[in-house]
This record gives sequence, C-alpha cells and structure tokens, in this order.
Amino acid sequence: MRKVLLASAMMCAVASQAVADIKVGVLHSLSGTMAISETTLKDTMLMLIEEQNAKGGLLGEKIEAVVVDPASNWPLFAEKGRELLSVHDVDVIFGNWTSVSRKSVLPVIEELNGLLFYPVQYEGEESSKNVFYTGAAPNQQAIPATDYFLEELGVEKFALLGTDYVYPRTTNKILEQYLKDNGIAASDIFVNYTPFGHSDWSKIVADVVALGADGKKVGVISTINGDANIGFYKELAAAGISADDIPVVAFSVGEEELSGLDTSNLVGHLAAWNYFQSAESDANSAFISAWKAKMGDERVTNDPMEAHYIGFNMWVEAVTKAGTTDVDKVRDAMYGLTFPNLTGGIAEMLPNHHLSKPVLIGEIQADGQFDIISKTTEVPGDAWTDFLAESKVLVSDWKDLKCGMYNTETKSCVQIKSIY
Repeated sequence: MRKVLLASAMMCAVASQAVADIKVGVLHSLSGTMAISETTLKDTMLMLIEEQNAKGGLLGEKIEAVVVDPASNWPLFAEKGRELLSVHDVDVIFGNWTSVSRKSVLPVIEELNGLLFYPVQYEGEESSKNVFYTGAAPNQQAIPATDYFLEELGVEKFALLGTDYVYPRTTNKILEQYLKDNGIAASDIFVNYTPFGHSDWSKIVADVVALGADGKKVGVISTINGDANIGFYKELAAAGISADDIPVVAFSVGEEELSGLDTSNLVGHLAAWNYFQSAESDANSAFISAWKAKMGDERVTNDPMEAHYIGFNMWVEAVTKAGTTDVDKVRDAMYGLTFPNLTGGIAEMLPNHHLSKPVLIGEIQADGQFDIISKTTEVPGDAWTDFLAESKVLVSDWKDLKCGMYNTETKSCVQIKSIY
C-alpha cells in the first residue's frame, strides 16, 4: 500500500511540474501621466501571451502574465520590479516607457539577475547585460530625423523641446553636438524642458515662433512624453502654426497618442519611429487584424507595440533554443536571432543587446495615421553614440567581449553601466 501511495505521490509531483507556469512580468503604468502610452503595451503583452498559449505555450508549459501597475511613479518601478522577481518569481519582464523608470528598476534587475525587454526609443549611453533594448537608439531615430530636417526641409534653427528627465536631456545633448558639427550655430538652437504633465504651452510656443523672427526656417524636435503632448499640439493649433510654418518631428508621439487628439490642425507634422500602422506588409496586416479583433476597431497599433512583438517572439525562440528560461542561458541564445519585423524586413538581435531596425519618418494625416515619407533599410542600433567624444570610443559586446563599455583606445572594460 505504501508503494502505491508513494508512486501516486510521485505521479502527482511530475504532473504538477509538467503544468507549471512560465511567468512573464508586465511592468507598465496603467495610471498616471504615462498611462496614455503604456496601457496599450500591457494589452499587447496579454495578446502575445494568449497567442503563444494557443500555440501550445512554451516548453510544454502555459505562460502566465503577471501584471503590476507602477503608476507613472518612478521609484515605484523599482519596488514593482523587485516584487515581480522576488515574490512572483517571473522568468522575464517586459516593461517601462520612460528612461527614468528604466534606470529606477535597472539596479534591481541586475541585483536579482532578472531579464528586462525595454520596448521604447531611448537616449542610448547605457549597456546592461540584463536588458535587451528593443526600441530605437539615437542613431535609429533622433539622428535620421535631424538629417531629414537639415537635408529635406532646409531647417536652419532648431527648438529642442523635451520633458525634464534623462531621455530628452541626453538625446538633446547628442543632438546639440550633432547640429553644431553640421554647422548650426549655438545661438540657433533653443532648448527647453518641462515637467511631466505640463499643460501651459503658450509662452514656449511663442518663444519658438520668435526664434524665426529673422526669417530663418525653424523646426521643432520634440522629446515631450505622455499626456503633455495634448496641450502642446493644442497650443500649436491655437497659435495658427502649421507644418509648413514650423514643422515638428516627435519621437514619442504615435498613433496611440494621436487617437486622443483633434488632428485636423496637425496634418503635415512629423514623427520618427521604426514602425507605423500604415506600413504595408502581410505581417503587419495580420498583426493589425489580430489586435483589432481582440481590442476593437477603434484601437490602433504603434511602434513600441512592434518592439514588444519582436522582443517577445525572440525571447520565445531563445527559450526554446536554450531549453530553459534560465536568464544566463536565454541571454546567450538571443545573440544573432532574427525575426520578421512588421514593416517587411528582418530584425536581428545584436551582441550589444540592440536590434537592427529600419528608420521611418511619417507625416500626420487627418485620420490620426501617418503617411510614411521616408524609410531606410535596417540600421544596427548603437548603444554608445558616435557624436560625443566620451562615448565614441566605447563599444558594447556582451557576446564575445562580455562587456557593455569596452574602451577601444585603452583596450579595457569599463565597469560603470552608464555615463549619464
């Protein structure tokens, strides 16, 4: 009888192990100023996980989503990240939007050897072995957009408007130097930062208009994040500023943000991303159809959604290849993986934990969609910019050099994770 009971217990243990869940942490703000952008990314992850489970899950197990709300509170991201790893024991985290939230959670991810897939364009100047940066680096968004202003639109004066945190400040530091290297005088560059949720844009817009008093062509490069964009674009429209007068190219405004705006007065303004819903490809058509079938016809797709789409599918492939969700083994399996992006090309995960991505510039249409007016082939993401002296000597290579800050002049690995 004892043998029967023991055998039964062993069978139950095996059965329990066979159906054990693989847990995916979802770390996106569902309330606060960034909810306008991040709630959609939570919904995206739930759809991707549901689709993977319909295919049979992963390693024979069901994938379970563990969703938390850091509420646009940057210190809370660290607490929620620790909760995901220590309490819920998740195997991977997909999350964050702002760089300040990423930098808040980064020490926790590294301490506990977690794995974070970060899906939003960012300032670069960081390299962690525990983060895969599936959004754009500056050379995949900010620099090409600036080139478009210089070469195609003939912009001679630049207003760099950003929300006051690390991403806009570091990106603008890079862009200021890049503009000066391209012959733009310091006096022709106007830089302004505003807090999250800023709503009174009248003086700032007036200052931008005044910048062109001498007749030179003015352009705005916007790193404004979250719901502050609503007030900014409304003030532009109220001031009667069209894209022909002063074009704006935004790095954090996509289809989701425009869905809450009256876009009739924004037609012609620009955004630079690596994906737009209007991209024509079979993969994109299938993705849009699946999204709308689940969320409703009024819901749109956007660039960070594609980054999660690519990152999640690469993670699934790496886990399958490694035969485990162990972070160190999955990391090694990620290098060199390729996956079709939604714009018709192929994304590749590089040894610096960045993707190769095409650069697209879109023009806002009256329906809140973008007409793609410029598209490149895949551009490899660069963790360290070539346009700052302290960064151009640095290389990130976690595959062969096992280093995120390898100094090519001293031939040594710097231990600091970020210089900003």
